[in-house]
Amino acid sequence: MPKFAAGVVKFQQEVFPDNEALFEKLAKGQSPEALFITCSDSRIETGMLTQSEPGDLFIVRNAGNIVPPHTTATGSTTAAIEFACIALNVPHIVVCGHTECGAMKGAMNLEGLGSLPHVKEWLSYARAAVDITKEIGKNLNDHDRNLLLLEQNVILQLAHLRTHPAVAVRIARGDLRLHGWVYDIAEGEVLAYDEANNCFEPVSKHYAAEVAKHLAPSHRHD
Repeated sequence: MPKFAAGVVKFQQEVFPDNEALFEKLAKGQSPEALFITCSDSRIETGMLTQSEPGDLFIVRNAGNIVPPHTTATGSTTAAIEFACIALNVPHIVVCGHTECGAMKGAMNLEGLGSLPHVKEWLSYARAAVDITKEIGKNLNDHDRNLLLLEQNVILQLAHLRTHPAVAVRIARGDLRLHGWVYDIAEGEVLAYDEANNCFEPVSKHYAAEVAKHLAPSHRHD
């Protein structure tokens, strides 16, 4: 805890004064560009990964970057999705999985989670991804099978997202895009789901035109 307390003091003395105008603006409200649903894993640093600033992302974190299908029951993830889509009117939702995900390893062996009943029940929302992986990935090596599970889980959670009325209405209206990502911690690579071709490809390729447009001003020479 002393490390974190020292970090707060450093923030107050060095970071906040240099960004005072930004925080003054944020104090009046938020208008994030995306709802970012990712894992609770401590190795996932969303600001560093996306090079975003405070106010850019409305973040939901849970074990396994899971989106429960919509029901009449209320949960924090469901409430956050509804708020992001209706109150904040975010134009993008990202579901981001990651390599070496303990939740996904647990999902592959729910019987071994007897001492973690709530975790076991939560990870049942990844059941279809596990079943697909066991069926079509049975001849793959461990690395490729694990990657397949991560990808299938992201695809499954995107499907669950579409069951939420707030999401369905926005998609039908044409002003909301869904994105599925898998982050490789060791390599720094991020793969994005190409729904048209049912495959994952590097973010640099998937969003090539948008990335080039965004980076262009910084590369201009007068």
